[in-house]
Amino acid sequence: LQWLRNPGPQHERRTLFGDMVCFLFITPLATVSGWLCLRGAVDHLHFSSRLEAVGLIALTVALFTIYLFWTLVSFRYHCRLYNEWRRTNQRVILLTPKSANIPSNQQSLLGLQPLKRNSKETIV
Repeated sequence: LQWLRNPGPQHERRTLFGDMVCFLFITPLATVSGWLCLRGAVDHLHFSSRLEAVGLIALTVALFTIYLFWTLVSFRYHCRLYNEWRRTNQRVILLTPKSANIPSNQQSLLGLQPLKRNSKETIV
């Protein structure tokens, strides 16, 4: 969620938003287009027009191949950006156990004071 709020430079944010909008728009469009092409191919087969049916089936295969290729490339690109962001934006908090044998004044000298945690930090 932190990456979605701030994925990096403005260009990467616009690219992520644009790809999400395209995915939400293109997915139903590709589905309906493929269904219509296959439906048309079935109709052409019933009227013994095999050439048109083969053309519509080839169009459906090309449509879904391009759609899947775009989805895969876009997904891999954003995964790479996310992994790079995660590698450079780590927050690590070292928690030390409280020892019952060490008095509290010595714990503060050893740096064993309880830490205030930010809600955005992850405990490791």
